[in-house]
Amino acid sequence: MSTNEKDLIVGGQAVIEGVMMRTPNAYAIAVRKPDGTIANVSAALPKWSDKYPLLKLPVLRGSAVLLQSMGLGIKALNFSANVAFGEAETASEVQVALRPAVIEGEGDFAGLTGAVPGLFPVPTQTRARDEMKKGGTFAAVGSIAFAMLFNLMLFVAAPLLLTNALFIATGWAATPVIEQRSAPAQTTSASGTVEVNQPQTTAWYSRTWQSARGYLRPVRPSIGFNLIDGMIRMIFFLIMVFSFSLIKDIRRVFEYHGAEHKTVFTWEAGLPLTVENARPQPRQHPRCGTSFLMIVMLVSILLFSVIKFDSLVYNFLVRVALVPVVAGLSYEIIRLSAKKETGALFKIMTLPGVWLQNITTKEPDDSQLEVALEALKESLKLEPKTTDAAFAPLS
Repeated sequence: MSTNEKDLIVGGQAVIEGVMMRTPNAYAIAVRKPDGTIANVSAALPKWSDKYPLLKLPVLRGSAVLLQSMGLGIKALNFSANVAFGEAETASEVQVALRPAVIEGEGDFAGLTGAVPGLFPVPTQTRARDEMKKGGTFAAVGSIAFAMLFNLMLFVAAPLLLTNALFIATGWAATPVIEQRSAPAQTTSASGTVEVNQPQTTAWYSRTWQSARGYLRPVRPSIGFNLIDGMIRMIFFLIMVFSFSLIKDIRRVFEYHGAEHKTVFTWEAGLPLTVENARPQPRQHPRCGTSFLMIVMLVSILLFSVIKFDSLVYNFLVRVALVPVVAGLSYEIIRLSAKKETGALFKIMTLPGVWLQNITTKEPDDSQLEVALEALKESLKLEPKTTDAAFAPLS
């Protein structure tokens, strides 16, 4: 391996019965077919930053990377599904849709093992060739839109509402405003008797809504508020990931995730890309997308504590609007720290993500390692022979 080749920092993503591996200028997907052979597709990765220099700016490049990587990841999942569940000729047709442009510094943010927490639609059956050819991009856009909406509701709206209600219920915030009820009206009859007009009894659902409104009274977020908000968000994510790990098909994806990490370690060690060399490598990698999640949590806590309102709706909207900013800042932090992977700061920041990989990665067998190694070899074939060191994709 030449010095220039050693400078190439690679990453990847597990897909259905396979792995997508990424190098600075190319990607390749290798998938195990039902007959036991390996199908692969590879392509160069044109960089949008060459066409739009603005995307080279810090923060902007991170948020754009997030969106572009989601698109590539979902299309890779579609390709792998058609290979794993369908015919080889059907899989070859999908290559038309597998050429998205990404910007410099791509990262693993998509799919079941990437850094965006949430549920992504994964195809479980093949589709007609014409549909894959003409509708691949539309399907990817639709999947991204669904995933983003789902993630916003589960990881932004739900934690915000629960934390708000918790602060009011425990008295950590001001007591909810209770509507003042007017006293019963009194009238005097002709005989001098005082009659009291009792108010009409409201329906149960009306009383329930009035009670719930008290817990929707806005609480201005503090650092403590956002810490609890972040903890609830993380609990949701851990429950989701653990639930996924119990599903047989998802466990297979987690095994390929482990194979991808072992392949990256083999390359970084400068060893020949063989199953024998990959087998003893660790399956937990510090640059995994799960480490990115920890940075996102910390950045969101700090940012949401600075920008806050006395309106629950405004606090939700500002969280949604700041998602690209949080992603961009988190990307820059891990990008900077990744340049010194042996440093104490990087190890501390990525340690929770490494722990989490005990769930999101499983020990692969030799056949799965073979697929991951094949993907990296195919991607390396498209790399320029001489290149400067590029920032590592999140593994």
